[in-house]
Amino acid sequence: MTRDAAHVPPARSGSYPVRDGNAVCPLIDGALAFGRLCDAVAAAGRSVWVTIAFHERAFRMPGEHGSLFDVLDRARARGLDVRVIFWRAPELEASEPGTHFSGTEDERRWLAERNSRFLARWDRLPTPLCHHQKSWLIDAGAASEIAFVGGINLDDASVAVPGHPHRDAGNIHDVYLELRGPAATDVHHNFVQRWNEASERTRADGAWPDPAAAGDLPFPHVVSPPAGPVPVQITRNVRPACYSNGAPTPGGAAFEIAGGEHSILEQYTAAIDAAQRTIYIEDQLIASALIIGRLYAALDRGVDVVFLVPGKAHPQFIQARQSGEHALAFAFFDRLRERERFTLAGIASNHGPRHGPGHGLGHGPGHSTGQYHDVYVHSKIMLVDDAWATIGSANVADRSFRDDTEMNASFWHADTVRSLRCALFDEHLAQDTRALDDRAALALFREIAYENRVRRTVGEPLAGLAFAIDPARYGYV
Repeated sequence: MTRDAAHVPPARSGSYPVRDGNAVCPLIDGALAFGRLCDAVAAAGRSVWVTIAFHERAFRMPGEHGSLFDVLDRARARGLDVRVIFWRAPELEASEPGTHFSGTEDERRWLAERNSRFLARWDRLPTPLCHHQKSWLIDAGAASEIAFVGGINLDDASVAVPGHPHRDAGNIHDVYLELRGPAATDVHHNFVQRWNEASERTRADGAWPDPAAAGDLPFPHVVSPPAGPVPVQITRNVRPACYSNGAPTPGGAAFEIAGGEHSILEQYTAAIDAAQRTIYIEDQLIASALIIGRLYAALDRGVDVVFLVPGKAHPQFIQARQSGEHALAFAFFDRLRERERFTLAGIASNHGPRHGPGHGLGHGPGHSTGQYHDVYVHSKIMLVDDAWATIGSANVADRSFRDDTEMNASFWHADTVRSLRCALFDEHLAQDTRALDDRAALALFREIAYENRVRRTVGEPLAGLAFAIDPARYGYV
């Protein structure tokens, strides 16, 4: 096997090998990702299989595609095998109703009223853990097989467009990956493994329409044909004792899944340790002491690091700040402000007219000031040396790396990774960085982000979206 970024090793402890011969297409922000998903479902000729964590009942796909259930029901009406694994968390339904589809009595009655005929199983974890995978698999096992891997939730705020103009529904930045080729077989294997052992499958209310109809699936037995030049590895986090059947993926080795799988954490640490020039991360959390320690070591080696987070920290991060229980870890985190090569940043859009030259930094009559709307960063991606990347559902947090059910796709392909970096920076900086190498691009990101932090303090419109955040102040309300 040959690959770009050969200095970045793959995960070696998980269920799935590195597969050559794939085609990948990163999809930035929900409007594009959901639109492409719906097009793929509309073109499907065999099956549509989905894993879902969070889902708002009011969610609608972009354009005229309708709700999630409209998309599923139309596919089933065409004779396709349509299956969904839903996360079930009754305690969340009680505290945050409407945030996921847990198969309550009312929800099952609603499915019956609309005559939904797709198949479903529900899967639980101990409170407060989450089956957090968000994958779609089209035409499983066929030559036309397409997988989508990432972390975009099914909520209205996620149906955002690149550039993030202000939306009353909210504004979430996210990234998905479209995947064709041999690695899609491993997304297929993951779905079968979870479907066949979903925790609620034998309960009367644990399957739709009932346990007898929503029967088991065979594991894939052949690898999907090559579709492109990109090496890809599917990595996961699976808590011990969730599943017991360690049947190997085609062309792979048997893996004792009963003991759990933590290949996402292995891949993150290996990639950070191997970085030679740059690390660019987008995540809603920076809450793993192990990863922060690895980033310190990378900074000591001269690696430039940019970490994009929500401007307003995730509630779990804020609570941890306030508790004092992790004071030593936060002291370590706070000292990142002293590292010249490290940039913590958020993104925000301006609401209202802009006037003047350049990036809207005019100061004439009618100049719009101080109208900032933070864009919530929900993507879970990392790019290393402009040649390797991972996109998935796992947050940079201990829970994602050890307890929640997660899935990422990592790929070794400089052209794709560089194009992704350029597209993200075009959005975040309003700058074309195609003529810059990765070091120069991250230096420009840092420069603009720090300039924008000053602009925010005086109420001027931002140049692009990115603004620098002081790590020592991040997470304080």
